[in-house]
Amino acid sequence: MKAPLAWTLVLASLLGGCAVAPPAPQGLLDVAERPAEKALLAGMRAYDDAQYPGAEQHLMQALKLGLASPRDRAMAHKLLAFIDCTSDRIPACEAEFRAARAADPAFALTKSEAGHPLWGPVYRRVRQ
Repeated sequence: MKAPLAWTLVLASLLGGCAVAPPAPQGLLDVAERPAEKALLAGMRAYDDAQYPGAEQHLMQALKLGLASPRDRAMAHKLLAFIDCTSDRIPACEAEFRAARAADPAFALTKSEAGHPLWGPVYRRVRQ
């Protein structure tokens, strides 16, 4: 009776050594090559360059393609909210701020962003 138990233990220890190694961590360059993340970066660059129609297209594409990170999704929604507020599309601005919070419950504007005269009041209203 002891022999089958011994063989079982030996077999279990051998099979335990066959465990699959965890995947190598991804670096920034790996992540930046994914289509959604590429679109987010393009949208952020366009926003920084005041190219708002292009920024809006890239940011919407990034969300459609499925950004992996909740923080990235919140960033895309935040910039879309800024664009909507400055374009006097207040209901859309509110919706984007809500979507940012839904994507990342820790989402919050910085103090200077929250004090902006166009989107600050909308953001504060949505947070209440």
